Amino acid sequence: MTTMPIHGSLFHDFKENASPDPFSLQSKKLLKIQMGYGPVWAKTGSMVAYQGDVRFENKGSGGLGKMFMSKVTGEGVDMMQCTGQGELFVADNASEVQIMYLENDAISVNGNNVLAFSSSIEWDIHRIQARGAAMAGGLYNVALRGTGYVAITTKGDPVALDVASAPTFGDAQAVVMWTAGVSMDIRVDTGGLKSMVRGGTGETFQMAFGGQGYVLVQPSESVVAGGHQATQSSGGGGLGSLLGG
Repeated sequence: MTTMPIHGSLFHDFKENASPDPFSLQSKKLLKIQMGYGPVWAKTGSMVAYQGDVRFENKGSGGLGKMFMSKVTGEGVDMMQCTGQGELFVADNASEVQIMYLENDAISVNGNNVLAFSSSIEWDIHRIQARGAAMAGGLYNVALRGTGYVAITTKGDPVALDVASAPTFGDAQAVVMWTAGVSMDIRVDTGGLKSMVRGGTGETFQMAFGGQGYVLVQPSESVVAGGHQATQSSGGGGLGSLLGG
């Protein structure tokens, strides 16, 4: 049987990018990782393709201590460790991918928005709490620190707000991440019409930010996923408290 050539620009327009960078965008919604730079962590189930010899090991929420935290709080972020040689392509429900490089720096990212990061980056899971309020939806953040690449996802193009320029507030379900130097506190508004319209408890939660740095907010109130639980103790604080320092 003779193979007929396929005519059209499809395979030219969407051919693999030639970037040698450890992390690069294949498209706005697809991340390409060069595995030759060492192991990476990626969101479990985010692999869409790879070329070469890439292996995956599901680490759950990452180590015994983090697994324990996940079981106690009902929260967590499932990551898989990727090793080998070749190119790895990862994505998350066609969300936009944002790449950044940390150089001895730290960020706090909503757990649902973490896509991948270099194995040189230290990470931990932290629950976001309000003072004596019942927070629904399992709101938790992943603190990332060190030197290396980080890729996160956003639903649509985000806005980066400079919190030092003015008092800054965000919907807890739309805030994606904030940088080191930013302090965060949860404000509870009981009897909020917005929450009641959503079928909520009549309580709305806002994140109030201060300090120095940036907050990234996406145009979608969908970052919270998971079960429901009540928070009892005071939360908030800066990224330093998230990182235990």
